Amino acid sequence: MTMFRAMLAGVLVAGALTAFSGGAMAADQSKELSVEVKNKSEREICAEKDNVALELSSPVVKHMTVQAVHPSYIGMIVADRYAPDFTSCDMNTDPVFGTDAKRVTFFETPEMWLTGYAYPSFWRPGTVPVKVGNRVETGLHFVQFWIRHKERAEEVLVFYPPDGYWRARPLPPAHLNWSAYGSSFLIGPVETQIRPIVDLKEISFDPDKKLFTLSFKRGGSATIAIKIIDQDRIVLDVDYKDIPKNYPLAALRSMYVTQTNNDMAEVAWRTKDGTQWKEAPIFSFTDAAVTELWAGRLVPSRHNLSAPDMVFGNFR
Repeated sequence: MTMFRAMLAGVLVAGALTAFSGGAMAADQSKELSVEVKNKSEREICAEKDNVALELSSPVVKHMTVQAVHPSYIGMIVADRYAPDFTSCDMNTDPVFGTDAKRVTFFETPEMWLTGYAYPSFWRPGTVPVKVGNRVETGLHFVQFWIRHKERAEEVLVFYPPDGYWRARPLPPAHLNWSAYGSSFLIGPVETQIRPIVDLKEISFDPDKKLFTLSFKRGGSATIAIKIIDQDRIVLDVDYKDIPKNYPLAALRSMYVTQTNNDMAEVAWRTKDGTQWKEAPIFSFTDAAVTELWAGRLVPSRHNLSAPDMVFGNFR
């Protein structure tokens, strides 16, 4: 790292940590619980494969907050980068998702709506029902949550019912018309079926509360409430009920090839009664008990340049 990049990284990580440690994530530290974070990431040369895997486990945690926060360098972006990069990729053995999708908007008001897609082929069957009120949609592989902001339609949250993957992003900042998705997260009992998944039984949405309820095949349920959506962050409150204790309760999935080609490259974390944040590159991070976890980037990447940092905390 050059002297300039080293100085820039120091400035950016200070800004990144300040951005969420004193904001919506603020909590009574005396009541905080720790979760065990296991780093199951593997090296990869293809930028289109999720090789970063962080699993969060606790037998007692029943609540947490998940945030997607614009990276600290967001104000420096002039031209975004979001095109896929298939350099050094062998996709022959990857699941086929298909491109000829059927589209249905199955809930809509002037301020928010849900649009689902069913693909001709997907790596897991689209058998998980998605409910809004009395309406039930089956066969969906991918669902978008849209809101209206300043007379524009903005997609801020997506999820995949067959495997339990979610992605979130804040509203784009004032100087950009759009910002990218980045890392994915899973909520619920995380298991491996070819890759990490959450096996869902049903998803329902309460528009009045902006609340998703997830029922799991392994038992128990969770709710995801959308608490804040603005041009800095999206904040999700997650509550668990009776989920099995022998599975991770959440996971982060992302991509890292190099410091300049990734969706996330660094982690920072707090420990119970800790006096400072700890920081490490993703492949230097070892398993830890944390009360707050940040996963993001300190310097711009050529891949999904505007993708948000992810923050997990408020474990109770």
